[in-house]
Amino acid sequence: MKKATVFIDKHFIVGDIDKRIYGSFIEHLGRAVYEGIYQPGNPFADEQGFRKDVLNLINTLNVPTVRYPGGNFVSGYNWEDGVGPKNERPEKTDLAWGVIESNQFGFNEFVDWCKKAETEPMMAVNLGTRGVTEAQNILEYSNLPCNNYYSNLRKKHGYEKPHDIKLWCLGNEMDGPWQIGHKTAYEYGRIAAEAGRVMKMVDPTIELVACGSSGLDMPTFGEWEDTVLTEAYDQTDYISLHQYYGNRDNNTPDFLANTVAMDKFISSVISICDAVKAKKRKQKSINLSFDEWNVWYHSNEADTKVERWSKVPRQLEDIYNFEDALLVAGMMITMLRHAGRVKIACMAQLVNVIAPIMTSDTGAWKQTIYHPFEMISNYGRGKVLNTICKTPVYESKHGDAPYLDAIFILNEEKEELVLFAVNKDLEEAMELDCDLRQFAGYQVKEHRILRHDDVKAVNTEANPDNVAPVKGNCKLEDGKLSARLEDKSFHMIVLGKSC
Repeated sequence: MKKATVFIDKHFIVGDIDKRIYGSFIEHLGRAVYEGIYQPGNPFADEQGFRKDVLNLINTLNVPTVRYPGGNFVSGYNWEDGVGPKNERPEKTDLAWGVIESNQFGFNEFVDWCKKAETEPMMAVNLGTRGVTEAQNILEYSNLPCNNYYSNLRKKHGYEKPHDIKLWCLGNEMDGPWQIGHKTAYEYGRIAAEAGRVMKMVDPTIELVACGSSGLDMPTFGEWEDTVLTEAYDQTDYISLHQYYGNRDNNTPDFLANTVAMDKFISSVISICDAVKAKKRKQKSINLSFDEWNVWYHSNEADTKVERWSKVPRQLEDIYNFEDALLVAGMMITMLRHAGRVKIACMAQLVNVIAPIMTSDTGAWKQTIYHPFEMISNYGRGKVLNTICKTPVYESKHGDAPYLDAIFILNEEKEELVLFAVNKDLEEAMELDCDLRQFAGYQVKEHRILRHDDVKAVNTEANPDNVAPVKGNCKLEDGKLSARLEDKSFHMIVLGKSC
């Protein structure tokens, strides 16, 4: 049996966890909106057409912010098409995904849905086909209480009070040649700076996310961030990161080692932000918004067969397996390791489209990746402790990869200490120990394990609990925590003060 030791000190803190690190994403793509969160006439729908069964699952995830309306979709979107009387809303071509958009769900429906989902909106503005004026207009429609054209238009549409949305994305993936209105780094940096400047003139209380690279493998990565921040540093509060992973080669050890690449990606972007800060002699630090992340590859072949200009086709409907859940847990642990700078993150996406939740006309169910997200979102609140893991490693395409990914979270308000840990060894259990004598009076309150013999196991509507957490049995004796981490398993161990 492999052995690993974890070292922590309650005084060595990485940073406070911003709850928005557990955000998600809804785009007008496939069945994410229509048949996902919104399906009038469905037996599960409420009076506004929102799926109540889906809302229940989202509420359990405890998602604090949801990014909308894209994604690639936003770069060709006119927000005005999705407000006002529904019978007057135009059907439009969506060039991003090659479909027809009905606009029956728009800005105000999203804000209403957010309230029922107990989350806050993270709005994106179109800087692809539109620009500074349109960014100003949507913000005035959303946030201004005074009488002017756009705030009065909001009132005319039935919303007397401002939506008061505080978090805004300045476009989406503008470095990507697939993006409508694709721009060079300088072109985007200039429009982001001017749109951001005007938006903060309208509402100085908002926070803005500038587009970073669309992924670590982009040829302009690094240079893009440097140029964009050089132009728009003063207007930018966060810069975005996007990254998806797949297992097309069916090499599970390499697939699980993607956390190593993700860690390097985050560290590199932090370094670039700080280099520009030094170059510009600024006091403000730019934090990170990892506002698209997930596993994405299962649906690639099926998506090539989607009929062009159809309505609400099945797109990007990955059916996740157990190894995907292990990587999702590892990715979340990796972001928490950088909680001092990664303040916002959005699992892409929330329902049906590369999502933890799937729906049919007859119900909604949890995919495998739902479970690590639910556990970490609900129990990963507080401060991240600097967690040092003495663990065996293995060779991967990303370099040496640790068999153990682990992080400790200290929740002082609840007097809880929480360990999240992944054993990536596919065949051998691991004995983990940690000295916790600094936490006198603590005891094990809960130990949950996510494990399956088959890394390819999936959940379905007919068998929704095929991959689901079970109760574990770790020990805390004389201040020493010991746990057996079975091969290929994710663990959540909650310790708290005894009564």
